[in-house]
Amino acid sequence: MTVPLIAATAPAGPEGAPLLLLGPSLGTSTILWDAAAALLQSRYRTVSWDLPGHGRSPAPSEPFSMAELADAVARVLDELGESHALFAGVSMGGAVGLELLLGHPDRIDAAAIICSGAVIGTPAGWTERAAVARSTGTASLVVPSAQRWFAPDSMARSPEITGRLLHSLRDADDEGYARCCEALAGYDVRSQLGRITAPVLAVWGEYDEVTPEASAAQIASGVARGRVAEVRDAGHLAPAEQPERIAELLIAHFEESR
Repeated sequence: MTVPLIAATAPAGPEGAPLLLLGPSLGTSTILWDAAAALLQSRYRTVSWDLPGHGRSPAPSEPFSMAELADAVARVLDELGESHALFAGVSMGGAVGLELLLGHPDRIDAAAIICSGAVIGTPAGWTERAAVARSTGTASLVVPSAQRWFAPDSMARSPEITGRLLHSLRDADDEGYARCCEALAGYDVRSQLGRITAPVLAVWGEYDEVTPEASAAQIASGVARGRVAEVRDAGHLAPAEQPERIAELLIAHFEESR
């Protein structure tokens, strides 16, 4: 089994508060959660982590599956000396959350799966994207990603954070990004959703064409205790585009799940 190495931030928030793990989208880094985390830290100790080859996480030396990536996040809990936590993740990070709920059900008390799905894209599409990353680098993906990631006015409304996110894509390790694509090519937990018993909030962005409302609805209806929520004026990276709304939704969901 390959458990990739991932880097995580130190916990930030009130001592003794519940731990909240925050997962990133492919091509981004922990900065995706910066604004929302600052709002969540009034109630939770937040820990953000980077995908392999992204942000501060080292590039992977071997292929890995989404389930193995979930094992790596569970190892973060071990390193923190924590037995369980809350979880929120975006896109690929949300997919990791579903794998955590399946593979480590006793460790996640409640989860928010944001702009994600039980399956994302197609195996052929991810394999092709991996080949592009290896041949022309992640910098070649910046323009098409900007078109996929954001609501129509997000870049004009929030130029600093959207620019930083696009720079994180450009700076991602080409091989690390490619291996993440290949992990997504093998990811499909649609038939396993019924095994998830923890409370799950499935969130979708109004302008998200990657994982639209149908993706969130599939998760919410498939798990034992699921519900869905929309974030207006957001695309695929809702925590960066609408941090206040995301923090509001997460706090309500986690408080109701206690």
